[in-house]
Amino acid sequence: MSIASHTYRDNLTMLRRNLLHARRYPSLTLNLLLTPVILLLLFVYVFGNVMSAGINGGHADRADYVAYLVPGILLLTVAMTSLGTAVAVCTDMTEGIMARFRTMAISRASVLIGHVIGSVIQTMMALVLVLGIGLAIGFRPDASPVEWIAAAGLMALVSLAMTWLAVGIGLISPNAEGASNIGTPLVMLPFLSSAFVPVDAMPGWFRWFAEYQPFSPFIETLRGLLLGSEIGVKNAVLAVAWSLGLSLLGYLWSKAKFNREPRH
Repeated sequence: MSIASHTYRDNLTMLRRNLLHARRYPSLTLNLLLTPVILLLLFVYVFGNVMSAGINGGHADRADYVAYLVPGILLLTVAMTSLGTAVAVCTDMTEGIMARFRTMAISRASVLIGHVIGSVIQTMMALVLVLGIGLAIGFRPDASPVEWIAAAGLMALVSLAMTWLAVGIGLISPNAEGASNIGTPLVMLPFLSSAFVPVDAMPGWFRWFAEYQPFSPFIETLRGLLLGSEIGVKNAVLAVAWSLGLSLLGYLWSKAKFNREPRH
């Protein structure tokens, strides 16, 4: 059997391992998933009338705010589910599983790739659920089949970027609680973006950060794809650049940390 075949087999084995863990221990995934669902319902039914005042010059109603909000909640879901990856990787490190894998005749990269691919698959499944809830409460996208494919590709690319960063966080964290705490900035960024209110409604001193941090271009691009609104070249370029850049950064960081000696 060739080296490529061995690597492919090892990747599938590690992917299957991580998917089985998610199925056997679903509590973490459910906890991470419930938060964006609760936020979606909270912002629509409790704060919707107030928050919609900042949309379309104050002429928007709750239905308009649902359309504005759902793309942001979808990407918030991506950020939150990535925390589960950080915790899972940290658990493997602290319980000695990673050290055991180092002594086995398997591809080292497959250990991390299994976590990453498994997390992306779980994230896409979570996005389908959140999108379904959004449709149930009035979200009505106006996207063509090509735009749906592009939206799915964007969410998968963002999920890949967040997951690689989460793997790096898991590798440096001393315990599962530390992994969750260190990963908190990834979850906070969507709250500091255009997910809930337009960037134009923010104070001038804060607007620049909100406009150029990763999640605002992600959200505006996804919003444009799903709702048929104008995306803008800047948002599209920034969304792709941030996704690819963060994926590469997370991959190199994770690889460097994993190739070091295991913790004692």
